[in-house]
Amino acid sequence: MRDNSSNYRDIFLNDLPMMDARAPVEFSKGAFPGVLNLPLMDDSERQRVGTCYKQHGQDAAIALGHQLVSGQVKAERVAAWAAFAKANPHGYLYCFRGGLRSQITQQWLAEAGIDYPRVIGGYKAMRSFLLETTQQAVAECDFVILGGLTGTGKTDVLVQLNNSLDLEGHANHRGSSFGKRASGQPAQIDFENRLAIDLLKQRARGTEQFVLEDEGRMVGSCTVPLELYQGMQQYPLVWLEDAFEDRVERILRDYVVNLCGEFIALHGEEEGFRLYAERLLQSLSNIQKRLGGERYQRLLAIMQTALDEQRSGTVALHRDWIAGLLREYYDPMYAYQRESKAARIEFAGDQAAVIAYLTERKANRQG
Repeated sequence: MRDNSSNYRDIFLNDLPMMDARAPVEFSKGAFPGVLNLPLMDDSERQRVGTCYKQHGQDAAIALGHQLVSGQVKAERVAAWAAFAKANPHGYLYCFRGGLRSQITQQWLAEAGIDYPRVIGGYKAMRSFLLETTQQAVAECDFVILGGLTGTGKTDVLVQLNNSLDLEGHANHRGSSFGKRASGQPAQIDFENRLAIDLLKQRARGTEQFVLEDEGRMVGSCTVPLELYQGMQQYPLVWLEDAFEDRVERILRDYVVNLCGEFIALHGEEEGFRLYAERLLQSLSNIQKRLGGERYQRLLAIMQTALDEQRSGTVALHRDWIAGLLREYYDPMYAYQRESKAARIEFAGDQAAVIAYLTERKANRQG
């Protein structure tokens, strides 16, 4: 039998399969990428055992747990664990602290003839390891921020670099008021875990300088870890530039064509388009106060006409509200931000120049 493990670094670097024995309500609040939730107890069973523990102590709680998870219920859960263990012979199981629940799961598997290791310290210890991973990276590594006006293609640059941290990718959000994706965002803890694992893997490959997009504290509903966000207010800045027409086309691609496609893929043609149109209109409504009444009504009318036209297959009219929003709202706001950060800008250029500069910058750092 393989030993139980507390080598969290090895587990995350190698994407080792894991089975989470916590209750579904715990799992939904935060987990690790690719992990399967196969609980020892469901939410109601866990709640009853917890109440029993508070009122009558540990022995009574354990006895109740065995009573609740017995017979056919136990057989079904053991069968699910056994199937996971056979499909993932190099994996591990864990519970919250690596205590009773994972030990019982491990014991019942052993009684079924399967020796399967557990993670010592459980979810709590692995979570602490990942939080420390991010804190250590911020303390020990170099970071450079990629800024630029809306639509310049900052994400397009990040995906072409092998030392980027895609905060928007981990948050499944494009960052702006219009940035919600059709598939929703991860829980805050999931976002933090994904980011930490990304940092861990890149540092294991020798990366010590990272490029990340200029973001606010919030990427949609996900909050950038405080130590990283504080650093982002001081890190050097590289400014990405692009022609206005190219920016309009890029926003049209991402926020109209691709977003509509995401909704249709998830919900079907008719319902998908309805939800997409609803999302676009709501995104504009979210900045109504900042736009002001007259400007909001004008852009809203253009957007509604564009959505009506899009139903017949053309997206051309969307360029009008995109251009208006850039000229009248986003560009003045970003111009002010650039001015306030001017002292930190060490390079500015188009996509090709910025990629070349950042690639050379990394090479010089490693050299």
